[in-house]
Amino acid sequence: MSSINLKSNRVYALVDCNNFFASCERVFRPDLKGKPVVVLSNNDGNIIARSNEAKALGIKMAEPYFKIESFLKKNGVAVFSSNYTLYGDMSHRVMSVLQHLEPEVEIYSIDEAFISLPEGKEFDLAKHGQNMRNTVRQWTGIPVSIGFAPTKTLAKLANRVAKKNPTHQGVFDLTAHGNMDEILARIEVADVWGIGRQYTKKLNSQGIFTARDLKYANDNWIRKHLSVMGLRTVWELRGIPCIPIDDAPPAKKGIVTSKSFGRPVTSLEELQEAVATYVSRAAEKLRSQQSIANCLHVFLATNIFKPEKPQYSKSIMVMLLEPTSSTTVLIKYALKGLKELYRPGYDFQKAGVMLAEIMPASCRQRSLFDPIRSDNDLMNALDRINRKWGANTVRYAVSGFKKSWTFRRDHLSRAYTTKWDQLPVVKASFPGI
Repeated sequence: MSSINLKSNRVYALVDCNNFFASCERVFRPDLKGKPVVVLSNNDGNIIARSNEAKALGIKMAEPYFKIESFLKKNGVAVFSSNYTLYGDMSHRVMSVLQHLEPEVEIYSIDEAFISLPEGKEFDLAKHGQNMRNTVRQWTGIPVSIGFAPTKTLAKLANRVAKKNPTHQGVFDLTAHGNMDEILARIEVADVWGIGRQYTKKLNSQGIFTARDLKYANDNWIRKHLSVMGLRTVWELRGIPCIPIDDAPPAKKGIVTSKSFGRPVTSLEELQEAVATYVSRAAEKLRSQQSIANCLHVFLATNIFKPEKPQYSKSIMVMLLEPTSSTTVLIKYALKGLKELYRPGYDFQKAGVMLAEIMPASCRQRSLFDPIRSDNDLMNALDRINRKWGANTVRYAVSGFKKSWTFRRDHLSRAYTTKWDQLPVVKASFPGI
């Protein structure tokens, strides 16, 4: 048990949803409790999420589905196509619970959040963590693990310990551990937050193999070879907070929307539908961060894994007359670029768009007769309707209706939380009534 005064000791927590995509599917399928579950990537290509039972069967991340399909059937593994609408909504619910429980929450990813515990209060961290964990589970159905530590980097490692060791019951308080170095010595340096594959090679060449080794590495060498960011990581391992909580994530400098097709696409008409669909989504993201873009890129590619087919892969940059976040304008320019890119006679496997040279919408220079205001009203109305009634409730006709080109999702679950006609139905019988 750890009880510390946070006046002098800032404590961070990392809350991480366990096997998030698989857990989302289980919330509405209680019959899958204790059974192996896997979730597939776009086009039902690879394994991207596994329940603990699936991991115990030896199923690896990124394993191609077609290679182990028979194995999954033989072992009774429940298979799901990725349902990002469901996962996004469940993520929002989890994060809303955390924001209800704590004042300082940084949403780090779809299934992770950092929390900075308020100063001037005393906590039994283990008990507090269990209360948070139980509340999230009760209100959303999603299991989480929680790690407490003096810095965000150490909180990441504490969460890893909480998740890997069942004796901690999903919560690990690194501040209560008498010998922190003992924990760090058991963690490979590659598993430290911010240490990628290239940095790992450099560190290993200097005899730095564990988080403990990195903690005591020479500052000058680290700064020279891993930059200031690497030095911040080292100081965080020493318990010196260098990475504050960021309540508002930074605006993206580039927004990419792209997916592989469910089948080869040859016609310009279908490519126009796909590109218009991707632009609509990218523009929505752009507006959500109150930004505008000055240019866009459109790209097309055939399937590189079919070398016997004619190959084609190109992109084009289209400069806009003025920065915008208008879906109408962005679709117009994207389709113009697509027409220049398109070549008949190819089986296209992928298309996409990237919005670039992004800046805050407040930086826009307006002309006297600028029709921007009415266009903004239209975009705001479009976004409000689609947020309330679901994605693509109102969309541009050019994005198509049948969309036979879209990626494969043969094992897609229902939109349990976002579509009225797909809400789960509970049937109950009451004897004597």
